[in-house]
Amino acid sequence: MSDETTQSHSLENISNSIRARMESSNAAREEALKICREVIQLSSRTIRAIHRDEMTNAQTLLAEAKGRVERAKSVLKEHPDLLHAGYVHDSQKEYVEAETMLAIVTGQPVPPPEVMGVEPAAYLNGLAEAASESRRHVLDRLRLDDVAQAERVLKRMDDIYYELVTFDFPDAITGGLRRTTDALRAVLERTRADLTLTLSQKRLQSSLQSALERLSKSEGETR
Repeated sequence: MSDETTQSHSLENISNSIRARMESSNAAREEALKICREVIQLSSRTIRAIHRDEMTNAQTLLAEAKGRVERAKSVLKEHPDLLHAGYVHDSQKEYVEAETMLAIVTGQPVPPPEVMGVEPAAYLNGLAEAASESRRHVLDRLRLDDVAQAERVLKRMDDIYYELVTFDFPDAITGGLRRTTDALRAVLERTRADLTLTLSQKRLQSSLQSALERLSKSEGETR
């Protein structure tokens, strides 16, 4: 067999080996994409259930999302280059948002990234998204005259913000955390203004009511 033939067979073997690895990576990518879409859908449904005060349903959906997060990692275990792809980051971020949202609303500690099984950048961005999403819960509580819960949730939002601003790293490392944190700051300012206005109105109403009661009592005594 000539050297050219030997080289040709060798190149063919190399190509076949590379093709097999790429086919394996592509199959893993397609499966992971499907799983990550499911994570995002389940996380969205979890947040909707939280806003509807359907906590049992939220916990069930969240457990399903967590299972799929782990499944995606397992599928990509032999393909570490794909594990850090954008769709994996996005799905983990959405899952963290749902998990954190439930913790904020129920007054529980936020689980660390190791417990959630997510990457640091996805975790931090998910925290920011959850804090922003909590504004809706605060407004819902104010409409129900549950000021104490609204104040407690706003404090949790504040706590998250002041931790996030300490992460001064390039976007390539944090996944664009600076932009997400800036957006959260604007949400906090609006929410604090809404809460302050509500408290001011309640104090005014209370003062008016007291004044009316004193006036009524005074008129009764003069008759």
